[in-house]
Amino acid sequence: MLDHCPGAANIRTPTISIKKCPRCGEEVEVFSNDIKVTCEGCGFVIYNDILSCVQWCKYAKECVGEEIYRNLTAERLERHKDK
Repeated sequence: MLDHCPGAANIRTPTISIKKCPRCGEEVEVFSNDIKVTCEGCGFVIYNDILSCVQWCKYAKECVGEEIYRNLTAERLERHKDK
């Protein structure tokens, strides 16, 4: 695994942020490697736009690992298919 890519640092070593649910205002914990989180207050699904370099970098699979890469790209395809 590559260990010098700053673009994937938050995917390999997750950080946490607190966001407010746009529907009910409940505080929701979102880790930087979460694709989506469901609000416990109302069930609203909050998406995290983390795919930055994974979308275009030819080394992304090697950098973040095959399982994470597969999960992130599969979720992205599902989101765009629903639109």
